[in-house]
Amino acid sequence: MTSIALIEAAAARLQGHIRVTPLLHAPLLERVAGRRVLVKAECLQLTGSFKARGGWSAVSALDPLARARGVIAYSSGNHAQGVALAAARHNAPCVILMPSDAPEVKVANTRAYGAEVVLYDRATQDRDQIGAAIATDRGLTLIRPYDDAQVIAGQATVGLELARQAADAGVTAAPVFVCCGGGGLASGIALALEAHAPGLTVRTAEPQGFDDMARSLATGQRQKNATATGSICDAILTPTPGDLTFPILQRLAGPGAIVTDDQALKAMALAFTHLRIVLEPGGAVALAAALFTEGLPETVIAVATGGNVDPATFATALARVA
Repeated sequence: MTSIALIEAAAARLQGHIRVTPLLHAPLLERVAGRRVLVKAECLQLTGSFKARGGWSAVSALDPLARARGVIAYSSGNHAQGVALAAARHNAPCVILMPSDAPEVKVANTRAYGAEVVLYDRATQDRDQIGAAIATDRGLTLIRPYDDAQVIAGQATVGLELARQAADAGVTAAPVFVCCGGGGLASGIALALEAHAPGLTVRTAEPQGFDDMARSLATGQRQKNATATGSICDAILTPTPGDLTFPILQRLAGPGAIVTDDQALKAMALAFTHLRIVLEPGGAVALAAALFTEGLPETVIAVATGGNVDPATFATALARVA
């Protein structure tokens, strides 16, 4: 179980190996939103997303003998790169199971970090079954993308930083929108804020049609998405909330927010225009929620979770804002 003690221990292991990312704001962006919007720019993290934190936390926490045998992970690209980088720097073999429709830039970067990439069809094949078979055959340790206590602890270090940065900005109460797939980042941030900034409340943000976490929070039971594909927000298309993450968010999170693919693209364009940061669609969903959700308070926070976008998609996004 992830606890604040486990989070603090992960933060100590991560020190010097990940970036402390900035909390940004821009007056013109706030004019668009009609409210104060603070953006935690995890797109500037090593590997281009917050996943570098969870990858390092999990790999560094392994028993040395297990780490020497190697690790395996499955991911559409961001968790893949985070685990691949951590494994490479620990001299550990690494296999990454990736969907065949993952953006080519993510596949190429994962291989560049030294990982062996195995592709699968996410619409017809079971990644858990494939990954388990490879792990058993090769004696590898599986590092799950969100249902892993050490991964959650690593992602939670975003919340530790955010608590300090929000206090420095004079913000003690605000919703914190977090892009959400399985809920590893959102649940980790929620635990960190509970301990260090209880006035900040996590709200998950998901693409329309893939809002399993929002529906789960509303009903009190884990819900599944009807399909595995169909949104440009590939980084956060997961089938259902995690076993470990959902109870945390059920206790600590506010209602989930849902945005359209078009709103995610608009948020990408606005982030580039006014903050000069590059976001991928799945990494822009929280900012889209902060910008376009009605009835929000005067100050909101969004975690911009990743920037691993292919040029064509980024060009499409920029066309949304003249």
